[in-house]
Amino acid sequence: MREKVEAILDEIRPMLQADGGDVDLIGITDEGVVQVRLKGACHCCPNSLSTLKLGIEQLLMDRVPEVVEVVAL
Repeated sequence: MREKVEAILDEIRPMLQADGGDVDLIGITDEGVVQVRLKGACHCCPNSLSTLKLGIEQLLMDRVPEVVEVVAL
């Protein structure tokens, strides 16, 4: 599952980087919670929650059924 999540994050990363941000995969729990760290402009952006939940989480949950949630650390 980690490889699938990394591949999807690699697809998202250029869009984040275009706005001065980035995302790192920290880990995946046994329960299917993906832990990420938003970096750069994404870290302090007022829209970071939307990016996390409506962008990253939704895409991961659509493509990797084992993912139940994405949280930022």
